[in-house]
Amino acid sequence: MDSFEFRDGALHCEGVPAEFIARAAGTPTYVYSRATLLGHLGRLTRAFAPLDPLVCFSVKSCPNLAVLRTIVAAGAGLDVVSGGELQRALAAGCPGERIVFAGVGKTDAELELAMRSAIGLLNVESESEFAALVSVARRCGKQPRVALRINPDVDPQTHRYTSTGKKETKFGVDIERARAFFRDRAGETAVRLCGLHLHIGSPVFRMEPFVDAVTKALALIDELEAVGHRIEWLDLGGGFGADYFSGQSPAAADYAAAIVPILGERVARGLRIVLEPGRSIAANAGILLTRIIHMKSGGERAFAICDAGMHTLLRPSHYDAFHFAWPVTPADGLVPPHRAAEMALPGLSSVDIVGPICESGDFLALNRSLPSLKRGDLLAIFTTGAYGMSMASRYNSFGLPAEVLVDGERALLIRRREEFGDLIRGETPTGEALELPSAQAAGSR
Repeated sequence: MDSFEFRDGALHCEGVPAEFIARAAGTPTYVYSRATLLGHLGRLTRAFAPLDPLVCFSVKSCPNLAVLRTIVAAGAGLDVVSGGELQRALAAGCPGERIVFAGVGKTDAELELAMRSAIGLLNVESESEFAALVSVARRCGKQPRVALRINPDVDPQTHRYTSTGKKETKFGVDIERARAFFRDRAGETAVRLCGLHLHIGSPVFRMEPFVDAVTKALALIDELEAVGHRIEWLDLGGGFGADYFSGQSPAAADYAAAIVPILGERVARGLRIVLEPGRSIAANAGILLTRIIHMKSGGERAFAICDAGMHTLLRPSHYDAFHFAWPVTPADGLVPPHRAAEMALPGLSSVDIVGPICESGDFLALNRSLPSLKRGDLLAIFTTGAYGMSMASRYNSFGLPAEVLVDGERALLIRRREEFGDLIRGETPTGEALELPSAQAAGSR
């Protein structure tokens, strides 16, 4: 399914050796496969075709403009959670009607940008946000299409930082409050309150949480329509898994087999469906290339100190996430048969893959069985296309890494590596005087 494979003892991305990319672009560098991006998008779109959904790729998972343009050109829309992501979506050429906008902290300026961009669906997450939206809509003379994000109180059994469907969460409103919300606000004419939005968490590897959430949403739709509210849109969010271990994630067809039958009759009656995949499209479409700076031992442990670390890939230290790692050109007989925590291959030894950051929590992989490593070796960290570059930082004054998109036998630099000048561009060493409001003006606010 993924266009990363070892050929003649060397890792390739589509038709390009990974070592060639590292020599040309340096390290650390994120490398994306166009064929893999489009392959995963195509499989998901075909699996859910009976629902004719609006498929909106999650920009926060992989926001590079070249990646977004590739996905938009294939017919997908985009899911955004900030004004900056909305501007990225527009810059990538996504039509406004194929953009959905979620997020708990939208400012008035972001709401206005969304309305002036004529986006397809604006997902509201609180009573306060709805009041602000109404005010902005009246000022702009726009009538946006709005969905209320609900929490179906479903446990997706994923990491606590990415579980968003329980009642006790900052996202959305619980079902009881949703009933009251529609009762008290559905008559507002400045906006069209015509949908519900779900997103229970990510990654979710089981079907039951999705089935439970959709079933509860449909029951709420029945209640609302029984008292006169018309629900035209149901945004199911995302959360479909990706293969961090080989065979870990169900296929898109498996998710669809559980969800499509529940919704088929509703869609036939006119309900529009939105899907917001991110990880399931991009994760396995990317790898991170990093070189070993030093090898060292400490007590019983061996360390491969690399030029990538938590500033490049945050997920291992932040989520305790697993990413398969392997040399790009392993010794004969040590080509890995699959992505797994332990390999039944000869000549392996335990090593921690760590970065250059001055933090004990700076690591990419701990206690991994790997072939013999040395200074200068090139490693590939797999399944990093989602929430890799998008969560990278400039901590310790390291510049952000480069990004490369491979299309067949072409490798395209789609983001240059940051240099020191990029790090200090917005800083003013001598300072600039702020024009502060007068005491009288401040008191009048």
